[in-house]
Amino acid sequence: MKNIAIFISGRGSNLESILRKHKEGYFNCNISFVLSNKPDARGLSIANNYGIKTFILERKNFESKEKFEEEILNKLREHNIDLIVLAGFMMILSKNFVNSFGKDIINIHPSLLPAFPGVNSQKRALDYGVKFSGCTVHFVTEEVDGGPIILQEVVPCFDDDSEESLSERILEREHFILPYAIKLITEDRIIRVGRRVFVKNDKN
Repeated sequence: MKNIAIFISGRGSNLESILRKHKEGYFNCNISFVLSNKPDARGLSIANNYGIKTFILERKNFESKEKFEEEILNKLREHNIDLIVLAGFMMILSKNFVNSFGKDIINIHPSLLPAFPGVNSQKRALDYGVKFSGCTVHFVTEEVDGGPIILQEVVPCFDDDSEESLSERILEREHFILPYAIKLITEDRIIRVGRRVFVKNDKN
């Protein structure tokens, strides 16, 4: 059984969707802890409600990003973590961190990558005039939002959309594909060939 750590920075809606699915038996893994870099992240109380251990590590309490990331790595090693899930974690992990961990890290991003990586993706999609947007679960590499794509979901962009309305519609699909990606990984159904990711026996 794989040990999973979930990293958050905010309200934790994706975290809640993961924990709900886990409680329902949707995937078979051990959610070892939730880590936040923000002490006021609402997701921490969600984790507590589900009986999940939490850690708060703030960058400002460390003399360097290297020291900060080393402490995170210590937590990961202590708990024998096999998979990190970034569920709204608003920090860029360094190349050294990714390489030092040496196992899978996945992230959810609110656009159809490679379009609109980085921040404010929904606003930039609307400003560009796209007719469809969506969300992407991808493996984390040293390139920001540039890792191999695992899953994507498409949502339409409407003429009267605001950034908020599009964001909410995308978020609904995030709540589906992020738990599904975890399920695929914990069941060893992911095959990576270069940048391409294939799913074995994709029955959803």
